[in-house]
Amino acid sequence: MHRVFETLVEQLSASVDAVDLHEAMASAAAGFDFPLFAYFTYPSASGDRPRFISNYPSSWTSHYLQQRYHSVDPVILRGLRGWDTFDWGVDRDHRYLPTSQQEVLEKAAEFGIRGGLTMSMHDHRGRFAALTFASNEAHPPFLRSLTRYEKAMQLVAINVHIHARRRLAEDCVVDGITLTRREFECLKWAACGKSAWDISQILGVSKRTVTFHQENAKAKLGVRTINQAVVRMAARARS
Repeated sequence: MHRVFETLVEQLSASVDAVDLHEAMASAAAGFDFPLFAYFTYPSASGDRPRFISNYPSSWTSHYLQQRYHSVDPVILRGLRGWDTFDWGVDRDHRYLPTSQQEVLEKAAEFGIRGGLTMSMHDHRGRFAALTFASNEAHPPFLRSLTRYEKAMQLVAINVHIHARRRLAEDCVVDGITLTRREFECLKWAACGKSAWDISQILGVSKRTVTFHQENAKAKLGVRTINQAVVRMAARARS
């Protein structure tokens, strides 16, 4: 536990963008035997979309955002009540939950997200964020030690939140999905009709690097083509 936390702090301190944050959180999640993670910030204004850094399947995050599941997600709704560290799973007794909330858990399970651990955070401005480590198991092994490590996990979440809040302010968000500055630049120039080679000359990088950033952007946005990614970026500009 100590080594995982030490490594996380080092990676967060050295991070410069959302890609670095992603790697740091993925490493920490693996250290706790969780294959999945998600850092979530609740929209500050009605009608806005939440922001994600996660390794959840992109098809799930896109569907989640499009359906605005954050408004009925029982994990998020519990986190909104206040500071908390809690575990959850699709096979728990959810008879007390409204059907819409049960459906979110069941839908997530279809994408391999069956159970996990969530740390919720609230700052002095009323902003809410949550860090979740998740698994395709309804009862991940780490949860057996939750009582012992609960305070440490809250500290993990606070460190992630402090660094993510700073880094996200420097990145660009499209439909609630965070793109790095370079990913956004590559899409922006593609929207101007520039080829990958053209963009490489403009940015002073290799064509391969441009393609790499464009592929990352497409995967995050859950689209297959650059044109589709550009359309989503254009919608952001109009909103």
